[in-house]
Amino acid sequence: MDSSANRRVATLAAHLGAIHRTPTAAHKPPGFTVAVLGAAGGIGQPLSLLLKRCPLVDELRLYDVVPLAAGVAADVSHVNSRARTRGFHGPDQLPHALSGCDLVVIPAGVPRKPGMTRDDLFKINAGIVRDLVTNCAKHCPDAILNVISNPVNSTVPIAAEVLRAAGVYDPKKLMGVTHLDVMRARTFVSDAKALDPTSIDVPVVGGHAGITILPLLSQCKPFPKGGFSAGECAALTDRIQNGGTEVVEAKAGAGSATLSMAAAAAEFAHAVLRGMAGERNVVEHAFVESTLVPGLPFFASKVKLGRSGVEKVVGLGKLSDAEKKGLQAMKSELGGSIRKGADFARAGTAVLTSPKPAARLAAPALGA
Repeated sequence: MDSSANRRVATLAAHLGAIHRTPTAAHKPPGFTVAVLGAAGGIGQPLSLLLKRCPLVDELRLYDVVPLAAGVAADVSHVNSRARTRGFHGPDQLPHALSGCDLVVIPAGVPRKPGMTRDDLFKINAGIVRDLVTNCAKHCPDAILNVISNPVNSTVPIAAEVLRAAGVYDPKKLMGVTHLDVMRARTFVSDAKALDPTSIDVPVVGGHAGITILPLLSQCKPFPKGGFSAGECAALTDRIQNGGTEVVEAKAGAGSATLSMAAAAAEFAHAVLRGMAGERNVVEHAFVESTLVPGLPFFASKVKLGRSGVEKVVGLGKLSDAEKKGLQAMKSELGGSIRKGADFARAGTAVLTSPKPAARLAAPALGA
């Protein structure tokens, strides 16, 4: 065998050996530090478990205002995956939970209960989100924030104003998690049309409450044979908009949509981390600062995710007549919710100046 052939064989052998070689630190996939605020709650616990299995999480920090956070961390830490897990509880430990984080996921707050209005939810959760985001601004100003705490239509604008007041607001790094609406749309449409729920795409835009949730059934891919009748569109839209109420009523006051929300939040967080790791063409839905609809400074739509968060807000595409009416109908309510959150944050009443008030405000996080 001549020398050139020997070199080719040696090169091929080295390449094959590299494929089967045990990964070294230099070959490890990128890993990120992720915090869950409200980790002892109904969403926080299953969300923490799912994030522990995410291959892109290098360190998982679980925070709550109650000592149970340490127990959740101990429990989750037994899952054999890459992520190192630590628990933190109480406002004095919050700075340690946040320092150096790449991604912060916030499910903290109280859940919806039967008969509870969005105003009732706002009065409790607004202060919790404000104070947690104040700490994020101080201790991890460059982190991407995923806000789950309801009402998302108001809590995301609250977070934006808090970050802006602290001089660290980057709209690319603040996202309201509306992925559960997309999951529901995929599931309900698949059930109705005998499609595969894992391969269907149904855009859901607007906000994350009631009529502000607008599924774009005309853009469903693959489009079902025979399409959707007007009655089917109306029924599916109503069910997607009221999916949360369906679960609250089914649980008869014993809880809200915690498990499906945790699954949606974990899937969305994984997508954010994939973008941060450099994967291209990662597209999901989120409630973000947007110019898509005049008069609505925040709006949920498809977004392209990248290393710094939202790289691009994707347009709405062509809407059906019914969808145009739905978009028009939501404007007043969504705009009002956005203003309500921004006004609350700007008012600055009882702004967090020391860690102590957070314990009182965030105490209901156990029931998140």
